[in-house]
Amino acid sequence: MNYQVVLESSEEGGYTAYVPALPACISEGNSKEEVLNNIREAIE
Repeated sequence: MNYQVVLESSEEGGYTAYVPALPACISEGNSKEEVLNNIREAIE
C-alpha cells in the first residue's frame, strides 16, 4: 500500500516526516534520506 508522506524542514536543522492517513506515524532525521528511511520503518 502507498501512503502520502509530508516532509517539513526543521528550524533547528533536520527534517520531520508524517503520514496524514496514519496520525501517529511521525519521524525525524538529520537528512532527507534519513527521515525517509525512518518513516518507511514507522509505516511498516
